[in-house]
Amino acid sequence: MKKTKGTCGKALAQWMRKNRRSILVLAAAAILFIAVAYIVRPEPEEESDAVHTVYENGKIVQILSDSTELDERSDNSYRGEQLMLVDVTTGEYAGKQLQVYNYVAPIYGVPLKVGNGVTLQISVYENGDLRATVFEYNREPVMILIVALFLAVTVLVGGKTGAKSLIGLLVTLACLFWILLPLLMKGAPTLLTVFFVCAYAAAFCFVLLGGLSRKTACALLGTLLGIGVALLFALLAQTLAKIDGMRNSEIEPLLQLRQDGSSLGLKGLLVGGIVISTLGAVMDVAMSISSALYEVHAVNPTLNRHQLFRSGMNIGRDMVGTMTNTLILAFFGSSLTLILYLNSLDLQPHQLFSSAYLAREVISGISSSIGVILSVPATAFISSILMENAKVELRG
Repeated sequence: MKKTKGTCGKALAQWMRKNRRSILVLAAAAILFIAVAYIVRPEPEEESDAVHTVYENGKIVQILSDSTELDERSDNSYRGEQLMLVDVTTGEYAGKQLQVYNYVAPIYGVPLKVGNGVTLQISVYENGDLRATVFEYNREPVMILIVALFLAVTVLVGGKTGAKSLIGLLVTLACLFWILLPLLMKGAPTLLTVFFVCAYAAAFCFVLLGGLSRKTACALLGTLLGIGVALLFALLAQTLAKIDGMRNSEIEPLLQLRQDGSSLGLKGLLVGGIVISTLGAVMDVAMSISSALYEVHAVNPTLNRHQLFRSGMNIGRDMVGTMTNTLILAFFGSSLTLILYLNSLDLQPHQLFSSAYLAREVISGISSSIGVILSVPATAFISSILMENAKVELRG
């Protein structure tokens, strides 16, 4: 046992010595993240003695009345309301039993049964009285199960690389929620902030997956050029089409924030969203081409810059078609409900092509696709330069 521990300790020490530069870079990046997240953290809201609302979980113990019924005109969805007794299971009101209403319609709420978990919206009044309604069916256990299955599949199939990719995903999400969103809410320039946060996330993920190497540098530079091209093309397209982030059906609540004194920049949100949605696909293409050229050069170190670039382009062309389809279909799928509605209106061509909705979706899909497509020659060109005279070793 001692011998095994000693062997593991030596292996760990050897691995740390071999990857010390990458470890130092990742540690510095983590410190930077923590510092920025602390600086831009939202200010805590002051509690008011007036009416306030909390959301807690509970469990249904009895159905007192139920008027829900099927509505054939709504594709057999339910309508009506339920009155029930619910035991609160979380928060300061845990253990209390409340009488709550559950309002059901095709676009909100679902009929519930005894034993179902629910999330309650509890209004707390100045005199301590509570009034609760069902906010939604409690989906936390199901969401946790879905995420757990995703993590398990990724690690089982991807091994150590899969585990690293999950860490990179968590870092990316943390950057978006703890850095990007607070900065935008504080009035930071939308496009510059989005670009630099995406660049930071990409750099962290690449170093985590591939360490500090020419391959990683090529992939990162290709990624930055790809999302930069997507950003510039989207800016040009929205200028020509005379449309920006204000022409969005979800903008009204943010516009209210702006009118209440927030300095959030709204007009750049369309292009900012395009850059974020493009990042993953561009990273995939850039790393694939960089890694492939690394292996090609390792097998045949005599290849010159032109030959390496041509190999990279040949590899990239096979990826462009499927990746472009992926992006366009992703945009189509995310808007399928609205597309069906527009199709049912039997709009005339001039009316449809001049609509803000179609312009926004076309700009989003085409800008992302162009960013992915042009990341191919960018990564191939950078890789051919950095790897031409480099000494590399073939893996495994």
